[in-house]
Amino acid sequence: MAKQMRIKRNSQFLDIMHRLSKNKAAMAGLVLIIIEVLLAVFAKFIVPYDWNAIDIANANSFPSLQHLMGTDELGRDIFSRIIYGARYSLSIGIFATLITTVIGTFIGAVVGYYGGTFDNIIMRILDVIQAMPPILFNICIATALGSGFMNTLVALAVGGIPGAVRLVRGSVMSIRKVEYLESADSINCSKMRTIFVHVLPNAISPSIVSATMNVANLILTAASLSFIGLGVQAPTPEWGAMLSASRNYIRNYPYMVLFPGLAIAITVLALNMLGDGLRDALDPKLKD
Repeated sequence: MAKQMRIKRNSQFLDIMHRLSKNKAAMAGLVLIIIEVLLAVFAKFIVPYDWNAIDIANANSFPSLQHLMGTDELGRDIFSRIIYGARYSLSIGIFATLITTVIGTFIGAVVGYYGGTFDNIIMRILDVIQAMPPILFNICIATALGSGFMNTLVALAVGGIPGAVRLVRGSVMSIRKVEYLESADSINCSKMRTIFVHVLPNAISPSIVSATMNVANLILTAASLSFIGLGVQAPTPEWGAMLSASRNYIRNYPYMVLFPGLAIAITVLALNMLGDGLRDALDPKLKD
């Protein structure tokens, strides 16, 4: 029986990947993300200059063969900083989403399955949290924790938990009364085993799509926090911090703002295209 279940899940996975591979926009987004991840991982072997090397003699140099994206006010190579910056921006988006998804999935699955008073208490607490605009909530947490890479990551992760809980809870509640769960109860399967073995695998699809989209949203939010001085701070080459540091030079040296902005825009676009493709692959009925 267990072997049959593994074969069925493998066939479902292959079917999903086949549908995803037929979506050109999603595959383009996936290729872009893979390229960015590889650039971030092997940045040390790719960049032509040290990302924090100061060269005042070449400060504010426009893009050229020597400096493909120009230099900033301290003569640091912008191309090198953007490549290294992918490490910080992608890490914030990916790891904050991972924390949010894991905690939100656990809480959402438990409250969605049990329901009752426990569910009401948790959901009312989340109602209070979600009454505050998300960006304002993130700003409050970032202000309390202070600036920096880890504090920004924690602030974004905590801010995304309520939405993840609601998403998983809704999926679990829609399937908690189906027949195969009643069969699990009839053979005295433990509640935790029922939730994490029988319920979650059939309720996790929306969370996978949401997590992909959430990475893009958190990269944008992290850039926003850095831009207003509450996220990652200079000289760390996070894309939002680079935008914040170069905003005073936008009139005379617009390339200093253009390239970090393009890096953020391309990454968010790629993740959104991949997320749309995953949504259609996981549930083809949603596709128009």
